[in-house]
Amino acid sequence: MKIDSIGFVGTGAITEAMVRGLLTEPAYASEIHVSPRSAHIAATLADEFATVRIAKDNQDVVERSDMVFLAIRPQVAEDVVRALSFRNGQMVVSLVAATERQALSEWIAADVHLVQAIPLPFVADRQGVTAIYPPDTAVAALFDTLGTAVQCQSRKEYDLLAAASAMMSTYFGIMEQVAVWLERSGLEKAKGQAYIAPLFASLAQKANSPGNEPFSALSREFATKGGLNEQVLSDFEKKGGLGALTAALDGVLARIEGRN
Repeated sequence: MKIDSIGFVGTGAITEAMVRGLLTEPAYASEIHVSPRSAHIAATLADEFATVRIAKDNQDVVERSDMVFLAIRPQVAEDVVRALSFRNGQMVVSLVAATERQALSEWIAADVHLVQAIPLPFVADRQGVTAIYPPDTAVAALFDTLGTAVQCQSRKEYDLLAAASAMMSTYFGIMEQVAVWLERSGLEKAKGQAYIAPLFASLAQKANSPGNEPFSALSREFATKGGLNEQVLSDFEKKGGLGALTAALDGVLARIEGRN
């Protein structure tokens, strides 16, 4: 499946990642229109891909596109979206974080086909997993091209996956903390990083392997009774690590749901 014309209102890092993924051969779109904001990213994409067009402004993106992606920060989303005129029946995919569907519909003020999505940077390499809501065949097909689409049956499912996606920085933060500890303990920093990155990558690959083993089973598998892995996990739990993680996720979910 190929879409004739895709547009992006907002030309930041996620837009760049999606454009690169969509135009990896075989390309998924005949034309991609990007807004002129973030001029350097827009110019880089236009120079690299003949099918990328820099629009005159955001309204030009909307008018030229069959499927429009709203890739803008939540802090400015209302002002940007309210200023645009959409066509009834137009496909609009919102990438705006922590924003209620009802609010988006009010800002758009047209009878569009609205889907929300949470693409991650890995879509650039067609390896991203993307939550979408509500389920939609066309949008799911696009994100399946960029990796894997997870179609949520309810807003609650979508919000929960949005909260889970907030773990990315923490994942790298844990890696950094281990690297800092290794360096402080006497290991050259470059050697620590060269060891940790493939270690974590291998663990992620194991978790994503066919068979869908529960994470708890994998944890037991890698924690020999009385061994070092079991010791670290036990200390992490006893000293509040798991509790802090749960509290952080609860806080993110509350923010996404507008409860704080």
